[in-house]
Amino acid sequence: MRIVVVGAGIAGASAAYHASGLGAEVVVVDQPLRGRATDAGAGIVCPWASRVADPHHLRMAGDGARYYGPLVAELAEAGERDLGYRRVGALSLASDDEELAEILRRTVARRDSVSDTGDVEILDGDQTRELFPPLAADSRAVYVPAGARVDGRLLRDALLRQAERRGARLRQGRATLVRSGDRVGGVEVSGAGGVIEADRVILAAGAWTADVLALVGLTAAVEPQRGQIAHLALPGTDTSRWPAVLPGGSAHYLVAFDDSRVVAGATRETGSGFSYQVTAGGLAEVLNEALAVAPGLASAVHVETRIGFRPMGPDARPLLGPVPGLAGLVVATGLGATGLTMGPWAGRLAALLATDHDLKAELGLDLAPYAPLRER
Repeated sequence: MRIVVVGAGIAGASAAYHASGLGAEVVVVDQPLRGRATDAGAGIVCPWASRVADPHHLRMAGDGARYYGPLVAELAEAGERDLGYRRVGALSLASDDEELAEILRRTVARRDSVSDTGDVEILDGDQTRELFPPLAADSRAVYVPAGARVDGRLLRDALLRQAERRGARLRQGRATLVRSGDRVGGVEVSGAGGVIEADRVILAAGAWTADVLALVGLTAAVEPQRGQIAHLALPGTDTSRWPAVLPGGSAHYLVAFDDSRVVAGATRETGSGFSYQVTAGGLAEVLNEALAVAPGLASAVHVETRIGFRPMGPDARPLLGPVPGLAGLVVATGLGATGLTMGPWAGRLAALLATDHDLKAELGLDLAPYAPLRER
């Protein structure tokens, strides 16, 4: 069986890795466009304290978080140990006792249904600053020890390398679906790429998915949402074990990595289109939000601001599954702001679908809530 994967973000790279592991002949076609979400995403893996209540979103995010353990171990065994992944915990900040109690309630309630959180506890200002020193003195938070972070670029590259070692081939160019009646039979690659025939095509083109489907007469409710994310350096500071910080009532966050770097994000600019630019207002928003909760970052050095276009679907759930009435095509996109939480798992599911596995029978997963062409 030959499978063509369109898109080499985190979902596409995972789909290629898993499909090649399932014995398929895999070709990945990717166009290196600016603003791919995987290149910019901060990489927080912590679905438990989320304010999103949709059970189908929580199922996918929880399965995604749970899957990191076996996936990281499997990649390490193959020699891929530099993924930027570590379980560092997460601090979900609260502005008052009522909010603190609500965060604790929903986090504990999801302990089993989403995945194990570890021993959740409430920390006072001294305790939170011991874990993340730049935080304000009066910070209070719910601490979730199972929270983790990952470098999306490193993980994607590792998945692609291992897919290639399993025989996958990578082609660069714009992919156009080749449709004949009610079947997709491959893709045509721009330039001198020609047509690559396939038994299945996995479309994991992120925010560009709607454009690819439109050329074969289909409409997908997925659009780009620009995120501006600032990278700050604290030279000489060991940030490797700092937990992720999730301010209450805000979509902003802080996440630290091993190289004395703290990532502050992010804007959520719906309706941005594919405008790839750092704006004064966007950067000011990100930095102001970061300094409001962590004034100790005032002396940090601004290294860069990354821009990513999140693929936003009609609701909080991803767009995942075969396309009704069009055989041979599986869609995996619409992961929104949780792309690095869900992406590796969604890619694995897409690979299973493309190789004719029954997800309901094998995993108890009903794909109906994730229908890829559902409307807003």
